[in-house]
Formats: sequence, structure tokens, C-alpha cells
Amino acid sequence: MSDAEAAEGLARRFEALASLLAKDDDLCRRGAALGVTCLIGIGAIPFLVTLERGMRLHLARGPHLMRAWRFAVRGSVLGWERFWQAPPPPGWHDLFALTKRGEMTIEGDLHPFMAHLQVMKDLLALPRQVAGG
Repeated sequence: MSDAEAAEGLARRFEALASLLAKDDDLCRRGAALGVTCLIGIGAIPFLVTLERGMRLHLARGPHLMRAWRFAVRGSVLGWERFWQAPPPPGWHDLFALTKRGEMTIEGDLHPFMAHLQVMKDLLALPRQVAGG
């Protein structure tokens, strides 16, 4: 399977994020104060993710020209594949472990990301629940 095909499969899993979040009352409660637009890159496929206060989530698949975002989390196809395994292998379980491996980057205004770090980590781990992980 090519990287483009693998990225497409991962993107389809990621597109279930809003419905996965709606089922997670605890995560919604913990993230209720977070309101941000961020960019999530899955290989070469970008997504604008808008979280409104109260954890209402909107996804827009890119590419996006001239769209603003506060921070970006971009990962390789391999990085997201391993991160979304249930359970992920050691060293592939955490966003910062993936940055250390060179499989992910976190950039931009990191204040909202760090202020809501556990919420963001848990949100981005939700696709582990989708079949194929």
C-alpha cells in the first residue's frame, strides 16, 4: 500500500472524530473551556479542526488556502498508524514521543495546546476506537 493510500485510510478514520467526541462525556466536560482552530496533518492531508467552547467540533479537510489556525500537529503516515493502534506500541503512544522520533511536529502558538494538553492528547487519540486500529 502506498503512503497516499495509507494516508487516505487514516484520514477516513480521523473524519469520525466528531462522532467519537460526542460519545465521550468525560472528555467533553474536561475540554468545555477550550475554543480553538488548529491544523492536524495526516501525512500530506491537512484538516482544520475547530473546537468551539462546549467541545462542539467541526472538521474541514484541506488543502486550505489563507485559513488561520493557532497551532498545528502534523504527523507522518507511519506515526499516525502506530499512534492509533489499540494499544499503541511503546514509544508510539504519545504525541511528544512521536516528536522525539521525528514522526510528528507541533508548531505555532502552543499556549492553547499546552493549556489543554491532556484534552488535546485524548482528543487526538480517539481514532484508536475506530475499526482498523
